[in-house]
Amino acid sequence: MNREPVLQVKGLRKSYKNTVAVDDVSFEVQPNEIVGLLGPNGAGKTTIISMILSVLKPTAGTIQIGGKDIFKNREEALSQANFAAVYAQLPGNLTVAQNLYAFGLIYGVENLKQHIDKLIEEFNLERFRDIKCGTLSSGEQTRAALAKAMVNSPRLLLLDEPTASLDPSTAQIIRHKMKEYARNGKGGVLWTSHNMHEVAEVCDRILFLSHGKILLEGNPKTMPQEYGKKDLEELFITVAREPLSLDA
Repeated sequence: MNREPVLQVKGLRKSYKNTVAVDDVSFEVQPNEIVGLLGPNGAGKTTIISMILSVLKPTAGTIQIGGKDIFKNREEALSQANFAAVYAQLPGNLTVAQNLYAFGLIYGVENLKQHIDKLIEEFNLERFRDIKCGTLSSGEQTRAALAKAMVNSPRLLLLDEPTASLDPSTAQIIRHKMKEYARNGKGGVLWTSHNMHEVAEVCDRILFLSHGKILLEGNPKTMPQEYGKKDLEELFITVAREPLSLDA
């Protein structure tokens, strides 16, 4: 059975004058797969996500979402994707319901009002339905942003530190919802996190970035042992501090 990747990145590069932020990165995300994009601050994770969203233009390389090139067929490609991050807050002067409605209109979502009701229930936002997002706590804003990210049932879901501001109980619920979404739908997820426990729990495959390059790739549950480390956190620290010490 031929399964087209929901995301295909080839030879991606981003440079600023003499600084190379992303250096010849290639990878795919398959349907029903959650891929972790890991690395220390400055490794290039957010730059890659910004290029996938076409916020930044690559110096070289191609990006396809659902088989559509994001630069040749931008609208069609991005209509299949959505995004959530703690630094990308929803408009604060709109209520939770108004935000979901506005973004649903942008994506052309059918049966929008019923879909919004379902999302508000799923993300436990009933109490905040008519509250302006700017007055919500950081955790409440994160849940609203995650609901927005699901408004168009995207084939590609991009999550940049999605549980960073959530309490452990809510974070566990969100992880479960994202795993359920990937397993039961046609979508795939690209997930960045500095929480290695979270990565080991949710990700099917991980990519370790170092200085803009993919240094390691594999199963988060078996990779630490393959490189002689006790767990994913110890492997992460090694990649961050001494990447050349690894036998890649």
